[in-house]
Amino acid sequence: MNLRSYFSSVLTFTEFELRKLRHDSSQVWMRSIQPALWLLVFGEVFTKLRAIPTGQFSYLQFMTPGVLAQSVMFVAIFYGITLVWERDLGLLNKLLSTPAPRSAIVLGKALSAGVRGIFQAIAVMLLALVIRVDISLNPLHILGVFVIIIVFGMCFSSLSMSLACILRTRERMMGIGQAITMPLFFASNAIYPISLMPGWLKVIATVNPLSYIVDAMRALLITGDLSTLPIDILAITIATAVLLTLASLSFRRIIS
Repeated sequence: MNLRSYFSSVLTFTEFELRKLRHDSSQVWMRSIQPALWLLVFGEVFTKLRAIPTGQFSYLQFMTPGVLAQSVMFVAIFYGITLVWERDLGLLNKLLSTPAPRSAIVLGKALSAGVRGIFQAIAVMLLALVIRVDISLNPLHILGVFVIIIVFGMCFSSLSMSLACILRTRERMMGIGQAITMPLFFASNAIYPISLMPGWLKVIATVNPLSYIVDAMRALLITGDLSTLPIDILAITIATAVLLTLASLSFRRIIS
């Protein structure tokens, strides 16, 4: 298969996945409830307490990129449940019977998860504007955030698909998804600076891909300091490439 046919297959699988969202967009708004609670309750309270030092920016400004990242992560990390559901319905056997390589199927599904994340991010950003959080509306910065979100969604959906190939049941995937998301969220710079963490947690936060994602979005939406953006993008890209490869290699295990 040549490169053009390969990417045509990827886009076909992406469009197929996104068609589900077009038929039922309610899940986007339902998944916006938790980010709304974080911003409206946790954010407002801690902004008034001023318990966490965030420099010249309010705590609501500081945590908005973290909440945005959390909402996208929740969409992506449970993507493996869809994979298990498709296996149970026999849809995966049909996909694997096509001439498309396994990596094209995985990449198409991961890309659709990233695009879904954009809709989730838009909902969070609109909420932030409604409660008067001062975020950058520079079109280039917003575009940069969307690109990061797509790669971010691909990263964590690939992790989820890899786990689905091992766990192979929806119940196990629900359990592991909940066990992964909150530790990743709290062991990052999403809701407090890394400088406040104990030494052992700083080490975990340094290797946590979510820290780099939040840092990149915080630079684009809040601080405007893009000096660390290349490092953040490199770290996210490497993590995504590794997890996409792992998901592609383990894809057939889910039906064996």
